[in-house]
Amino acid sequence: MPELPEVERATQLLRAALLQRVLTEVRTHHPSARRALPDDVARSLEGHRVVQIERRAKYQLLTLDDARIIEVHFKMTGDWAIGPVTLPPPRLGRVTLLTDDHTRISLVDGRAFAVVRVHPPGATVVPPLGPEPLDEAWTAEYLHDALVRRHGPIKPVLLDQRVVAGLGNIYAAEALWEAAIHPLARASRLSHTRVARLVDAARLVLERAPSRRYYGARATDDGYTYALGDGDDEAWRVYDRAGEPCDRCGAIIRSRAQAGRTTYYCGGCQRV
Repeated sequence: MPELPEVERATQLLRAALLQRVLTEVRTHHPSARRALPDDVARSLEGHRVVQIERRAKYQLLTLDDARIIEVHFKMTGDWAIGPVTLPPPRLGRVTLLTDDHTRISLVDGRAFAVVRVHPPGATVVPPLGPEPLDEAWTAEYLHDALVRRHGPIKPVLLDQRVVAGLGNIYAAEALWEAAIHPLARASRLSHTRVARLVDAARLVLERAPSRRYYGARATDDGYTYALGDGDDEAWRVYDRAGEPCDRCGAIIRSRAQAGRTTYYCGGCQRV
């Protein structure tokens, strides 16, 4: 699933390709995409200029010259494929944007869960969200106060976007390992010291996001620029490493289902 660094990278690429460009053609190519972006709404975008591109958590928000807002969410497997119109259309393209400088921007998505949706001027597009992990507002004091009333395990709390926006399953698991906190630890019982360690850990794992995952070329290079690389140099501490030894203590890394997701943790050094 695209996580915060990937969506930020995608937004940067989109801004470079689309900001201040006029949409000359907008088409959907899959029934699921058409449910969110019907053909008549897609055609109504043509001839309009994109005047602002922002990211909030995992939402990409494109503002047009008539103040309408295009919401984009990659969901599980979405990505941008950006290249000249002279290239053949990319595989798995669900929505295509063509621009006045002859660029094709395709939303590609193997599972077809990604969403492109148009909102009227002034609409509230993004639901209530907490601060992002790299924001100054996401402090140990803020998180400790937010956890006081959360009596369940800490891992699902970290995935609650009202507590922290944009932190996904991979980085929540990695941050808990860095902070030596078990994913089943009760959120409300974490001391201020452990919460401060968790805040620092979340920032650390996001800041050292593996470069090839976000800036690498895909193995099947088709001429397009993608936000997500092939990720073959990922060096996770616990994620997807069940059965392997922990880099810190040597104990075996374990996995379990938690709140409908698979979480990974060290059976030795992550304390409840």
